[in-house]
Amino acid sequence: MSSQKCFVKGSAVPSPIAKGSIRLYSMRFCPFAQRARLVLNAKGIKHDIINISLKDKPEWFLEKNPFGLVPTLETPAGEVIYESPITCEYLDEVYPEKKLFPSSPYAKAQQKMMMEQFSKVIPYFYKIPAAENKGEDVSGLKAELKEKFAKLNEELVNKKSKFFGGNSITMIDYMLWPFFERLEVFDLTHCLDETAELKKWTEYMAEDPAVKATRHSVNTYKGFYKTYAEGNADYDYGL
Repeated sequence: MSSQKCFVKGSAVPSPIAKGSIRLYSMRFCPFAQRARLVLNAKGIKHDIINISLKDKPEWFLEKNPFGLVPTLETPAGEVIYESPITCEYLDEVYPEKKLFPSSPYAKAQQKMMMEQFSKVIPYFYKIPAAENKGEDVSGLKAELKEKFAKLNEELVNKKSKFFGGNSITMIDYMLWPFFERLEVFDLTHCLDETAELKKWTEYMAEDPAVKATRHSVNTYKGFYKTYAEGNADYDYGL
């Protein structure tokens, strides 16, 4: 089974996971859960998706993951895996077809280091819109974000490649993408104006089949984030 609408507190337990499949507990607008959806799509893994209301979580979901976070994976054997980088690495190891991480331990470590560095950039995607909604000056935050983007741009310039792991998409690209997908939603695309290679990277990524399969329109994102900013997130927005 797959759900579009969210399961909420009091929802019945979903049907058992089919043999040969894996289940992803997700939320349609969560960038961290989108990482796992990108990997599932890119690798062609048979899966189903159960969307979870993050403000009104089903009791049975909290039994599986006491932190109540998405993405969470569950196997037919009842094994549960969570945290987005861990779920994505698990999928890449368990389903070795079309490996997304490099085979070289050093190259893989480099991607993980880059992911760790990027984790310090992610808060800007939330802080800037939140401050703007309060009418605060965000010029300093935007300048800081542009500096972070300049460093990412430098990576691409030094590598002389279309993507961060070479001339084809690898894990690091999928780990970064969900946040760049939301730049237009938060009116932050101008922060790419001085980083030509990074801007080109976003254009290449937008053409990827897995990206196309997991994205929403800008209007749908804007509609959801409006409900989120108003303090009453509608996780089923647009359905």
